[in-house]
Amino acid sequence: MRFWLGASFVDTDQFLELARAAERCGFDTLTLSDHLFYADFATPYPYSRSGRPRWDARTHWPDAWVTIGAMAAVTTSLRFSPNVYIAPARDLFTVAKQVSTAAVLSRDRVTFGVGVGWCKEEFVGTGQDFHTRGRRLDAMLPVLRSLWAGETVTLDGLPELSISPTPARPIPVYVGGDSDAALRRAARLGDGWIGNRIYTEEQLDTVLDTLRQHLSESGRTEPFDIVAPLAVLPDADTYRHFAAKGVTATMAAPWWLATPEEKARYGEGTLELKIATMERFAEEVIAKL
Repeated sequence: MRFWLGASFVDTDQFLELARAAERCGFDTLTLSDHLFYADFATPYPYSRSGRPRWDARTHWPDAWVTIGAMAAVTTSLRFSPNVYIAPARDLFTVAKQVSTAAVLSRDRVTFGVGVGWCKEEFVGTGQDFHTRGRRLDAMLPVLRSLWAGETVTLDGLPELSISPTPARPIPVYVGGDSDAALRRAARLGDGWIGNRIYTEEQLDTVLDTLRQHLSESGRTEPFDIVAPLAVLPDADTYRHFAAKGVTATMAAPWWLATPEEKARYGEGTLELKIATMERFAEEVIAKL
């Protein structure tokens, strides 16, 4: 079982120290989310009962690839992934060049966590079609892999082309989302799957059954990573239980479970609180696995 640090909603000026602490504590990957702007969205947010986002205009959403580049410069082994990057809200070449550059600068420590997104307004803002986002992502992923491999590709209306720089190793592609379409896309085109909510065991079992069905239909026999945020209290034996189900990594933000004593000592939302709870998580959970 590997541990990914879920760093959504973190203030931008905390990321570099958070990355250093994550590497020191034994986390495998640091993740951050992707949003372009805040507005009074008409599109319902799919992960709350109210349909309203859990954040407001003051919440930081730094650019994923700029932030990953900065964190890579102050670490040596920690990996990085968006959770998830809304690639079809951008054009193919913006995505190809940003991700490839981040992979080169980090010396192959980037995972491409990708999804189709839910917010129509962000697609309108970038001039991309919201309603075809799934089909466009399906078409985009094989071309991205070819470009990142340094290959020449042919696209309608353009001469043969390639990009540079490109990484020394293939960039793993992990597809996010738990709709049937997302799970089918992960099975056909991904190296792994990332859950997009915090799952109870019953919820996860349903997702895993569907994912395995699609993997079988796609004829996949090679190793396939499953990154599942879990609605469990941190415990080594519990994580072993989920590892036996095929979960290869989970996501944690230890400061969500800070004790009252820790909050009183370090203060709500502080970098000091985040690092203290990460160190406790590392001692109580990561070290035992």
